[in-house]
Amino acid sequence: MTTANSPNYPQLTSTTFTSRATGTDSDDEDQADATVAPQTTTIRVTRPVDPIDFVLPRPILSQKELYDLAFRYRDGFDKLYPQYKLYIEHLATGEIHHVLTAKKQRKSQTSYYTITGTVHLVDSNQPGAFLTEEVVLGKVRSNFLGTSFCIYSHGTHPDKQGSGGNKELPIREELGAVLYDPNILGFKGPRKMTILMHTLTRDGKRPEFRPECESDTLLAKYRDGHAKDLLVLHNKSPQWNEETQSFVLNFSGRVTQASVKNFQVVHDNDLDYIVMQFGRVERDYFTLDYKYPICLLQAFAIALTSFDAKLACE
Repeated sequence: MTTANSPNYPQLTSTTFTSRATGTDSDDEDQADATVAPQTTTIRVTRPVDPIDFVLPRPILSQKELYDLAFRYRDGFDKLYPQYKLYIEHLATGEIHHVLTAKKQRKSQTSYYTITGTVHLVDSNQPGAFLTEEVVLGKVRSNFLGTSFCIYSHGTHPDKQGSGGNKELPIREELGAVLYDPNILGFKGPRKMTILMHTLTRDGKRPEFRPECESDTLLAKYRDGHAKDLLVLHNKSPQWNEETQSFVLNFSGRVTQASVKNFQVVHDNDLDYIVMQFGRVERDYFTLDYKYPICLLQAFAIALTSFDAKLACE
């Protein structure tokens, strides 16, 4: 494999990376696997608030009310089809802007997320008013076991080109893939991830790859041993801490709660340069930091894969 300082891979030279922290989350599902804790002894981990007991405000007056109560899930039906939102925070001013939304799609045999962004357009009919428009940017789809994920731009599946749908859309661009090593019941310790992307050009630009057959995809090339022209990244292996009896990573304060989902992405040629990191800071809030050569959409998509249930990994 070419070294990080090779001119063939300018995006992996030490001048293009700066070490920065990221984190992941911790909840009940995390207990099924080895969690990764921030490397610190001064962080106080807060626990979720205990649920409030349900009390009927009055007697049930109809069969419909009875059926609604009896067959309603406590967390709502959308618990199976979650929605994740990404916000960008200005660290100097604290100003926060909503940028991307990922929705898990129904009627799919595997996990399938659609990533959208919202733009605010000036309303020509009302001066000073804005109209919002939702734009589809990309998609993330897993295999049945949840061990591999493919990341695409918004576009047409090559098998459906020219038949139905939006015929004006080009074939989807392949933006990346994520592989999780099988780890039944978590006996092998923390999760192990492999992130695949196409290498960038010498001037730092991402060439478009729109595979029309399975053999041209990132996953196929990697599994067939043709990874020479691919950018292969891994999550950094956490170290066991005897004092805390847990696996730890140093997130430099960016992550504050232990979780199986906490990870940092590095290249094997230099494990000190953190390309991306993701982790939990509160029950429903996470931090995500990334840098070149990963773009925002790729980083968000990689983070989404950590939330998904993995039948063969834990």
